Amino acid sequence: MTTLGLLSDTHGRADTARAGVELLLSNGADMLIHLGDVGSVEVIDALAVRPAGLDQQVEAHLVFGNCDWESDALARYARDLGVIEHGRAGELTVDGKRVVFTHGHVASLMDRAIESGAEYLLHGHTHQQSDDTVGQTRVINPGALFRACRHTVALLTPTSGELRVYEVASVAR
Repeated sequence: MTTLGLLSDTHGRADTARAGVELLLSNGADMLIHLGDVGSVEVIDALAVRPAGLDQQVEAHLVFGNCDWESDALARYARDLGVIEHGRAGELTVDGKRVVFTHGHVASLMDRAIESGAEYLLHGHTHQQSDDTVGQTRVINPGALFRACRHTVALLTPTSGELRVYEVASVAR
């Protein structure tokens, strides 16, 4: 069973992103998904992680949000590091479950995922952790790592539906 490590809205705060990634990996994440408003190449560096004892980098995906003004440059950088960028929206099949992810600022992308019957729709943008169901789609926001009362990340195991939310201590830049 694959466990997805979800983070969003880092807005360039690489140290906090790194702390979030470490927390996710130490609690069992097999794959990372950043849900937009990446903000800097240093955040992408935090996603391109090769934990001690592993021969390869952890599979990491990202989408861009409304504050990723330099998305073309960030996309090139991500690709150079082996982080898979999906533009504004991505889709993966994880252990037989259809997972769609986007930042959340483009309503038509969110609507399309729900209308298509995706099992999961993952997003950020609101800076608030949430877990709702719309029709047959579970809609999850892991929260934010910047400009939020609590900085949070989440682990999702799509096959079981288990969702665990973790608070990340803010780290000064």
